[in-house]
Amino acid sequence: MINIRFFAFLRERLGTDTLDYEFTDEKTVSDIKQKLIARGEPWTLLAEQDVLIAVNQTLTSESSSVSDGDEIAFFPPVTGG
Repeated sequence: MINIRFFAFLRERLGTDTLDYEFTDEKTVSDIKQKLIARGEPWTLLAEQDVLIAVNQTLTSESSSVSDGDEIAFFPPVTGG
């Protein structure tokens, strides 16, 4: 099982802050992200280029490997002045 967390506008638009994802044959964050996007609206929000990704609380890229038991977080970039 992979715990997926959503923050800020993603949490609000998806209507959830966490998702328990049944780990199967996915190798990378991109594999999981594409399966979520394939669910259709509102999951297509994850296709936006400005969505950041962390695996086990470390900022990373979509090409990062994933393993059963990992935590993936999707969140917008931090902005401010």
